[in-house]
Amino acid sequence: MVQFEVPAVVPADPQANVTDLLVERVKKTPEMPLFAVPEGAGWRDITAKEFHRQVIALAKGFIAAGIQPGDKVGFVARTTYDWTLVDFGLFFAGAVMVPIYETSSPAQIQWNMSDSGAIAIILESPEHFTRFDEVQGDLPLVRDVWQLHLGAIASLTEQGKDVADDEVERRRNLASGADIATLIYTSGSTGRPKGCVLTHSNFVEVCRNSAVALNEVLTVPNSSTLLFITTAHIFARFISILDIHAGVKTGHQPDTKQLLAALGSFKPTFLLAVPRVFEKVYNSAEQKAEAGGKGKIFRSAAHVAVEHSRLLQEGKKIPLLMKLKFTLFDRLVYSKLRTAMGGRVKYAVSGSAPLGPRLGHFFHSLGITILEGYGLTETTAPATVNLATKSKIGTVGPALPGVGVRLADDGEIEVRGVNVFKEYWRNPEATAATFDGDWFKTGDIGSFDDEGFLTVTGRKKEIIVTAGGKNVAPAALEDPVRANPIVGQVVVVGDQKPFISALVTLDSEMLPTWLSNNGLPADMSLEDAAKSPEVRAEVQRAIDIANKHVSRAESIRKFTILSAEWTEASGHLTPKMSIKRNVIMSDFASDVEALYSEPVTTTNVPLGG
Repeated sequence: MVQFEVPAVVPADPQANVTDLLVERVKKTPEMPLFAVPEGAGWRDITAKEFHRQVIALAKGFIAAGIQPGDKVGFVARTTYDWTLVDFGLFFAGAVMVPIYETSSPAQIQWNMSDSGAIAIILESPEHFTRFDEVQGDLPLVRDVWQLHLGAIASLTEQGKDVADDEVERRRNLASGADIATLIYTSGSTGRPKGCVLTHSNFVEVCRNSAVALNEVLTVPNSSTLLFITTAHIFARFISILDIHAGVKTGHQPDTKQLLAALGSFKPTFLLAVPRVFEKVYNSAEQKAEAGGKGKIFRSAAHVAVEHSRLLQEGKKIPLLMKLKFTLFDRLVYSKLRTAMGGRVKYAVSGSAPLGPRLGHFFHSLGITILEGYGLTETTAPATVNLATKSKIGTVGPALPGVGVRLADDGEIEVRGVNVFKEYWRNPEATAATFDGDWFKTGDIGSFDDEGFLTVTGRKKEIIVTAGGKNVAPAALEDPVRANPIVGQVVVVGDQKPFISALVTLDSEMLPTWLSNNGLPADMSLEDAAKSPEVRAEVQRAIDIANKHVSRAESIRKFTILSAEWTEASGHLTPKMSIKRNVIMSDFASDVEALYSEPVTTTNVPLGG
């Protein structure tokens, strides 16, 4: 059994809780801007001292409203400053937040609230209230409903003005490290969501150790980040708390359509994103160049960027001609992309899905080092992450300080350490099934290199076994196909079938530009595009690229392009945009069977070596 374990670099403090991180920050740098909120065309800073004042005022409101220590409070909202304000207001009041994705259906809201035993809920918008209102009758425990759009924060602050400071101080100190800090429900990609009990020590120890490991990322002059992925997910929640501990200024942009404009005005030094964001940035730039008659230049620049970065990572000498091309393309292409992302981004932390070496190398040549990491809700986000001092593109890095990672005999990744959750809420059977002693069984398959850098190859339950007995990890094929600009999502199929096939959906955002660039009507419907020979040829090209990376027995032999999109609203994607494979396999069973109802020779799919 291969195992790598990194000792904690910060002594554990079993009595510390999350509120201590903010209190310590205010003592160190009271006047440091800890947040910035949109104001006009720019941003208004909020200091650590001012944030702390607002947190205490809101905590007093919760106390005056009758929230008791340990009470569960649901929260449905987008990624804004108010999200973290409410988060810490509840921490200081001694309450436990149950974050709910802002896109959750009424049934999902009902499950999270009822299973957790929440007695109150905070809702950001009228739409959120409408969804909650559908199931409120099934939630008899809920006695308080606060709506941010109706001024709930101001009302609670007013309600709590007579609560003594001493009572807030008493409340915030009640929890020790072993106590529950939050109850986060899994995304439900493999069944009904389970509540993960994350403790105060999980957050405190992971933040303190991660701040040391990621020191170069967090301590650049005037360090800042712009959060845009949902704070209800552990990935962004962890970063928002880490930023407070490390003194990083945080801004928020909940509307990803406004992301580039926000990046341009906020000018962050590092980003937190999922791979799909980097794919969109690359694909949008490529299609914009194509529309301007500069597609060939962009593709040449991208090729040089990737090869230049590969040679650097391998420690090889850069040929003179490549150096000259790189300098030219830096002026023509790379610098413009850097400017579009704000001009100050040096690092980006990527997680939740594999990024792929091509994008990693491309952005590295832009001067942006993408530090790919790995973790789950059950590991308080990070278990491993590449470091600014040493990173390897294509891996998810070494274990963080205070964390151990090992591979079981079948390759399953197991984790233990300061980051591992306490248990599944009210589900001892699931808890027992997912632990081997103090090792958490992730369900993911991976491998280590000699230095302990982890590579994740797929989900254990998703491994396809063909009729010929070949084991195939879908991610190895799906990720390269999904990188194509017109591909929205892809699911590889073939369990107990004679060969591998794929279901493909189109990206409705990127498709019109691609169609126009290729002399086709930009307003073509998804249904017509799915039947278009040109579109099919482009998808075929993406599949050919993917097939080059696998053996003939693992390659995609047939595919079908669906006229439907898979979205969170359709029930086929989780809030972090991961595919719900079991739902897709059920809903599109007839499409899968159709792939195997005719001989494979009908598609003439070129195969990888």
